Amino acid sequence: MALKQVQLVVRGRVQGVFFQASAQREARRLGLTGFVANRADGNIELTVEGEEEPMRELIAWAHRGPSPARVETVDVRWRSYTGKFHDFRTTE
Repeated sequence: MALKQVQLVVRGRVQGVFFQASAQREARRLGLTGFVANRADGNIELTVEGEEEPMRELIAWAHRGPSPARVETVDVRWRSYTGKFHDFRTTE
């Protein structure tokens, strides 16, 4: 299976509800690399690289998020794999 990159923008009540930490834990469990960050507009952004099937699992998870979150929408943009990430981190 080919390596890919996907960018997610998660909208809703997603900041201040442990979304970043939960996303990091989920991405690491799935063996994915990249980052998750709070955006100034109150949304969460994830940029993730890895095999397509685990990334699809993370996308499905992002539509739910951790239990305190209230996800309204998730924008999904598939991109070309870059290989620039070595682990999965949270950023500010």
